Amino acid sequence: MTTYPAFAQVLWKPLTLRRDVAVVLLGSWLVALAAQVTIPLQPVPITGQTFGVLLVGAALGFRRGALALAAYLVQGALGLPFFAGGAGGLARLIGPTGGYLIGFVFAAALVGALAERGWDRRFLSTLAAMALGNLVIYAFGLPWLAQFVGWEKVAALGLLPFLPGDALKMLLAAVTLPALWAWVGRRADR
Repeated sequence: MTTYPAFAQVLWKPLTLRRDVAVVLLGSWLVALAAQVTIPLQPVPITGQTFGVLLVGAALGFRRGALALAAYLVQGALGLPFFAGGAGGLARLIGPTGGYLIGFVFAAALVGALAERGWDRRFLSTLAAMALGNLVIYAFGLPWLAQFVGWEKVAALGLLPFLPGDALKMLLAAVTLPALWAWVGRRADR
């Protein structure tokens, strides 16, 4: 990034804020777009959301990744068709999938923090960061879901059907990350 004199850096601060807001919104919209890839299961559908969450977290880092997912939740809660299959509204956040949705913010923050510490520099460490992010999503989602279906059904309804797809989404996100990271980096230098 170009180094500017102190007075010019003050002038650039609003542009940085605008750029950060734009990147956060774009990240939230990427997750919303990924949410439209849906295989309907009850009570939790299989979606592309976790792909978006992991990719956005790794590409945007701790703060912007978490903010992107918080923005995603707010936009969806306000009724925009951002959740799985074009759903929106507060009911999704308090229904069976609410724990997973809330976990997205923390997963993006963790993956982003690990990426800032260099875990995104190698394919295997990127996969490890994303696997930890997935664990965070399950740590929020499974106990929440258990309140609706009971602990005896939570693995069958909220974990086991998702493991193969999550592995595929992690691989796809890890392969896609270098291109997205380069794009974000190029945009940040403008």
